[in-house]
Amino acid sequence: MPKVKTNSSAKKRFKVTGSGKVMRRKAYKSHLLTKKKKDRKKQLGKAVEVHKTELRRVKRMLNI
Repeated sequence: MPKVKTNSSAKKRFKVTGSGKVMRRKAYKSHLLTKKKKDRKKQLGKAVEVHKTELRRVKRMLNI
């Protein structure tokens, strides 16, 4: 039986916490930052939990 490979792009984008939650980064914080408010940029910097509708797909890519 061959090894099961983890999706390389997924392993760079998602982190699994100690309690088993899958965390992701928010979008829209890579460029055009001058027009965005400071508070908005601060919020975009924080990681959030993957939504339950996407969780199954993400876990399959990460082999967990």
